[in-house]
Amino acid sequence: MRRIIIIISAFLLPAIASAQNITIGEATIRFNDTLRKRPLITEVWYPTTDSMQKHNTGFVPFPRMETVKDGKIANKKYPLIMISHGTGGGRLTLEWLADILVQNGFMVAAVDHWGNTYDNKIAIDFVTPWQRPRDISFVLTQLLNDPKFGPEIDQDKIGAAGFSIGGYTTIALAGGVLSFDALKNFTNSPQGQKEANIPEFPGLMEVIKTGKPDESFKNSPQHLKDKRIKAFFAICPAVGQGFADKSQVKEIDKPLYIVEVEGDSITPYKTNAEHYHDLIPASKYLLIKGKANHYVFLGEATDPVKKEAPVYFMDDTSVDRHAIHQQVGQMAANFFKENLK
Repeated sequence: MRRIIIIISAFLLPAIASAQNITIGEATIRFNDTLRKRPLITEVWYPTTDSMQKHNTGFVPFPRMETVKDGKIANKKYPLIMISHGTGGGRLTLEWLADILVQNGFMVAAVDHWGNTYDNKIAIDFVTPWQRPRDISFVLTQLLNDPKFGPEIDQDKIGAAGFSIGGYTTIALAGGVLSFDALKNFTNSPQGQKEANIPEFPGLMEVIKTGKPDESFKNSPQHLKDKRIKAFFAICPAVGQGFADKSQVKEIDKPLYIVEVEGDSITPYKTNAEHYHDLIPASKYLLIKGKANHYVFLGEATDPVKKEAPVYFMDDTSVDRHAIHQQVGQMAANFFKENLK
C-alpha cells in the first residue's frame, strides 16, 4: 500500500508548545580532519546553567536568540543532534533549528563543510557531496571524545538533520548509497542542468565536465552509514536523482522524516524529496503547500539584507518564514524525542 504523503498549508500546521525556557550556551570548536585536509569549524549549542549577561547579544543583520558564549554545560546526559547546512551556507544557517532543539532539551552541533560555505567557496567542494557525511562522522567522533562535551552526550541518543545538500548528507548517514553514474546521467538532462545551475555557485556544470568529481567519488567510500546515529530529519534533500532504485537505500533501517515545500525550484520535490520518499518505504514525508521556496529554511534577515540578497531572504507575501521555522523546528524536536528514546 502506498504510504500517505502529508500535505498541509504552512498556516495550518498545528502549534505545539512543548519547548522549555532554557538558557542556551554556545561554543565554537575548530576541529581538523588532517587525513582529508579538511578544517571543520563546529558550533555547539546546549543548555547552560550560566545566567544571561548584558553583553550576550546577537549580530544585527541576522537576528539571533541570545546565547552565553562558552557557558557551563548543565551536568546531565543530553541527546545530540548533528546538523549539516545547505550548499554555500554555513554552520549558523540552521541556527533557528538549533535554538528550538536546545529549548527542547537537546545538545546540537553544526559543521562548516570545508569549501562549501558562503565565505569559503571551492568549486570541487560544491560537486563532491560525499565528503559531507564523512565530515559529520569525524566531528561526531571528536565531540564524543571532547573533555567538555563528551561526558554530557547520551551516546545512545544521537540524531542528524540537514537542509538541501545537507538533507542528502543525513540520508547518506542513514545508509543511502549514491550512484554517481545515475547522478551524472540526470545532470546531463535538461532538468538536471537546471537543478545544477544554482545561484550559490554558477557554472558548476563546467567543473563536473573536468572529471575531477569522478576521481573524488572513486577514492571515497560509497557506504557512508554511521550506525551511531539513530534518527534522521532531511529538509529539502538534494541529489535525489543520484538514487535510481531501492537497492541504494536498503541499508536505511532507522526513522527518517523528509520535509519539503511545494514552491521549491532549487530541489524540486518531484525529483528529490518525493523521489526519496518513494524509494524508502519507512520514511515519513511532509509537503508544505503554498509559495514558500527552497530558501525559506535559511535564517531570517533584516530589511537591508533582504534587499541586498532577495533570492535568499525575500519571501512571497503569503509566506511567514518565522512561523515555518517554528513549526518545522518543533516537528523535528518531537520526531527526535519520539525516536531517540
